[in-house]
Amino acid sequence: MHVYEELNPAERELWDAYPTGRPVDLGTGGAQDAPEHGDGWGPERTIRGTVVTALLLGAHPGPPGTAPALRLRGARVSGCVDLGGAEIGHGLWFERCWFERSLNLSGAATRTVEIEDSRIPGVDLGMARVEGRVLLRGTVVDGRLTLNNARIAGELILTRAVLSHPGDWALFAGGLVAEGGVFCRGTVVRGGIRLPGAQLAGGLHLEGARVDHPDGDALLADSATVRTLALSDGFTAQGTISLRGAEIPDRLSFDGAVLDAPGTTLDCTRMRTGLLVFTPAGPPSGPVDLRGARTAALRDRDGVWPDVVRLQGFTYGSLDDEDGSRTASAAHRVTWIRRNPGYASQPYEQLASWYRQIGHDDEARRVLLARQRHRRKHLDGPARGWGLLLDATVGYGYRPWLAGVWLAALALIGTAVFLTRTPKPTEPGQVPPFNAFVYTLDLLIPIGGLGQRTAWYWPGGAAAWLAYALIAAGWILTTAVLAGISRTLNKN
Repeated sequence: MHVYEELNPAERELWDAYPTGRPVDLGTGGAQDAPEHGDGWGPERTIRGTVVTALLLGAHPGPPGTAPALRLRGARVSGCVDLGGAEIGHGLWFERCWFERSLNLSGAATRTVEIEDSRIPGVDLGMARVEGRVLLRGTVVDGRLTLNNARIAGELILTRAVLSHPGDWALFAGGLVAEGGVFCRGTVVRGGIRLPGAQLAGGLHLEGARVDHPDGDALLADSATVRTLALSDGFTAQGTISLRGAEIPDRLSFDGAVLDAPGTTLDCTRMRTGLLVFTPAGPPSGPVDLRGARTAALRDRDGVWPDVVRLQGFTYGSLDDEDGSRTASAAHRVTWIRRNPGYASQPYEQLASWYRQIGHDDEARRVLLARQRHRRKHLDGPARGWGLLLDATVGYGYRPWLAGVWLAALALIGTAVFLTRTPKPTEPGQVPPFNAFVYTLDLLIPIGGLGQRTAWYWPGGAAAWLAYALIAAGWILTTAVLAGISRTLNKN
């Protein structure tokens, strides 16, 4: 317990001001007021941490009818402010202060906590309950900011703050529950942000922030529930963004972001989101993993996807360009699907389903044809050969008109050749007149007959071999048409 007579002048001023919440400003107004010079401030600006602790624990509550609060500006806080597990009924505000030791509020129940434009070695709010907001705007935290399993009724504001804990978690906030938004606009984080299982009803806003954790996760928010996640407007991450199993019901935006990591740059496996805006400043340096993810709408543009995009199981309700239009061609989207390693049927089927949904059946057929061509590359020799035949003759059933082109070409060739030669009748005097065109069609059609093939024959020579070739071509075309159409009907 502090005796008033033992307090220095600065501490007495704070002691007297606390019961009514009157602000105490120990600044001089000079260039040395910047918090980075705080370790050189003298006794006239020094407040012991034990004095701050005593006041907040009720050492000087003041007369009835007053509203105590700690409001301190321009002070050097020496020693430790230890309020772990405390019940604090009043808010605390620090502005342009320098702290010698970390602030411990772990497990505490308190009201608003504001540390603005200050410098502090660390802040521990783990398991704390804050009936207000937590603000560290413009503050340099030379250590870890801990908020694991904390509950904040208002906002968490880290705008323009610097959190520095290189090689480790600079923001350690797994299980954080924040009813208001978490604002980290323009924040610099030297280390990682850890938010697994967090529930952020007001969203996480990292516009213009920079996170440097190149040997680990820049942002780990696995299984978190975040209403809106804004990693945009110049957001830069050195390290992996991990959103595995996250729920983002409104919007996930990478508009104008810079994503760089030695391995997987963005891991969104099993993620659920409303709108996914993937329009970063340039392609991420490493793979993007969207396996099993689901989004109501995906918005992107040309030239933003990396060489590897894992798409197996990724589903979406709509695909839009950056301006919100749906003008991307099937060829453009197939190029995107081909970034998926190996062969997988589901990404093609998902894309074809979307084209059908918007009434572009022709584009859907192009996608499904591209799927078969991709699959063919992973087949053995005979199967690949059969696939080539199906592709050339009927486009795997998605271009049946190709069979008509082949039929017309062969009919033209046969007619031209047979017009210059005369075959022999099978029964002289009892057969219909020879017609080169009808004879050629009779050879090409394997089922039924037009009466020419059975009435006339070639005793040998090139014409006979051409007749055999046309018969074989007819069977091949018929088989390919039936196989292609059957494949298409069964799949659809």
